[in-house]
Amino acid sequence: MVKRNSSSNSKSVEAEVWNYEAKVAEIEGIINRIEGGELDLADVFEQFAQAVEYLRECESFLRQRQQQVDLLIETLDDQ
Repeated sequence: MVKRNSSSNSKSVEAEVWNYEAKVAEIEGIINRIEGGELDLADVFEQFAQAVEYLRECESFLRQRQQQVDLLIETLDDQ
């Protein structure tokens, strides 16, 4: 699935195939690097900001899927 969003926050997602599980794995990797003390302080802030962006993308993805499920359930209830 290619995610299209006009928001400047999702520029990194627009041109690539977006995968929820891959983003979660990236977030976990960032957390592990931060907790492991592998990064300089400036990199910690940069990586933290990236993790927050990935979390927003995941939240948006889940919200959209929930709306689809709700619509499908509503459609089934109407039949």
